Amino acid sequence: MKIFSAAHCCAILAGFALSVANAATSAPPPVFVLNSLEANVSVIDPVTWTETVRIPTGKEPHHLYLTPDEKSLIVANALGDTLTFVDPRTAQVQRTVRGIVDPYHLRFSPDMKWLITAANRLNHVDFYRWDGNEPVLVKRVATSRTPSHMWIDSRSTTVYVSMQDSDELVAMDIATQTIKWRTKTGAMPADVYGSGDDRRLFVGLTGSDGVEVFDISGREPRSIKKITTGYGAHAFRAAGDGRHLYVSNRVANSISKIDMGTQEVVATYPVPGGPDCMDVSADGRWIYVSSRWARKLSVVDTQAGKVVRQVAVGKSPHGVWTLQHAPR
Repeated sequence: MKIFSAAHCCAILAGFALSVANAATSAPPPVFVLNSLEANVSVIDPVTWTETVRIPTGKEPHHLYLTPDEKSLIVANALGDTLTFVDPRTAQVQRTVRGIVDPYHLRFSPDMKWLITAANRLNHVDFYRWDGNEPVLVKRVATSRTPSHMWIDSRSTTVYVSMQDSDELVAMDIATQTIKWRTKTGAMPADVYGSGDDRRLFVGLTGSDGVEVFDISGREPRSIKKITTGYGAHAFRAAGDGRHLYVSNRVANSISKIDMGTQEVVATYPVPGGPDCMDVSADGRWIYVSSRWARKLSVVDTQAGKVVRQVAVGKSPHGVWTLQHAPR
């Protein structure tokens, strides 16, 4: 029988600990799904496709966003008036920030100086200075009814906000926190996505059957096209190739792929259960989408053109996010 010295045993244990640490580091980061009506987050292992844990949050978590340093994933709890900070790699809760009023939707400006939230129930948009650690409220801007989703241009000068129950798109100057213009849209505008050159905005019309495209290159916006995708057009996610954009059609139970150059639908994928928020894998092949009415995370294989997997989550799943995603 071979006998090891104490020093040799310590070396073996150290090596084992290092191998475990390396395995944890190399493991793919989880997929997060917000369960809006259960006040928690489902954490999904993308290897076994099982729910590993549920993280409690404040009431009605709807959307989430990564901090500029990529160290924290912020879950915005609308009815809880809180932000829950979670490690995007380990799913460990880091802290809770209180006193953020009705944070339904949120975005950081590309220059990393501003955190902006939309108060969906209370009809205002809040501008917070961001120092890398704490949001500091600078101004609260009253809006029309039900500010829903936001997009910030690449220069961090303008935030565009959809007004879901006023059928409007509003542009706000970030430096002065004032409204620049507002324009009418189709029925129930929801998510907003801007082209890379800051010249076009795509607006999902949840109360209709498609996406409205606006030219925002001039002093005043112009509605230039309506792309028919499916009823309940709602949320966007970039395909990662700089050209294509996905939109979920909640009522039509489908996801459409739009060519942003030609402004045409080039593919459609059937997705049951009211597809809502999405994320796209880093290689662009997989779409992870919350099936809002089925309590499922659905995985779409874009090569096969269909749902290939579903994972049970909580009530009314909404926001979906993972650290290893396609470029946005």
